[in-house]
Amino acid sequence: MESSREVFIVESRLISAAQRGVDAFLEEIVGAIKETVGGELNEVALKHLNGEQITLWGYYVLREELMDGGFVQLIYNGYGPFFFDNPFAKAMRLWGLKDFSKLLYKAKSFYDKYKDELTKPCSDDDFMGLFERFPEFDDLDDSFIEDEEYITDCIAHYVDEHIDQFVTVKTV
Repeated sequence: MESSREVFIVESRLISAAQRGVDAFLEEIVGAIKETVGGELNEVALKHLNGEQITLWGYYVLREELMDGGFVQLIYNGYGPFFFDNPFAKAMRLWGLKDFSKLLYKAKSFYDKYKDELTKPCSDDDFMGLFERFPEFDDLDDSFIEDEEYITDCIAHYVDEHIDQFVTVKTV
């Protein structure tokens, strides 16, 4: 395994982002992480990041996918193995998000049951039909959407309390 690359962020940018809110704060940090490793969450990038950085970027991807199309879309778009075959749910529990972790484990049970069907290439119409064929994910999607603000806020607080595990803050 290659060593982690140091991710730098300018203190004034971080402070400004934090003043704009939780989303801006996390976007600034995730943006710095992305920029350091080329912008794509792929195998090459993962080799240069630590577990905390990967988990944060992963949450950012998960949140985008779930807010846009729920777990069905997340799985169809190929993210199932990243979130359900790795200890992402455990990381969320360790970050203090026990209920969110339970939701992810429940989603994993459905993923394990339906992944072959949910990952087959299909037409746009057939993709839309997946939502009707797999209503098991509906309650999980709704639960995430209801709790997203709280979850994101908790993640931002975790990152703030452990900032040195995510970025090196530089004063200029």
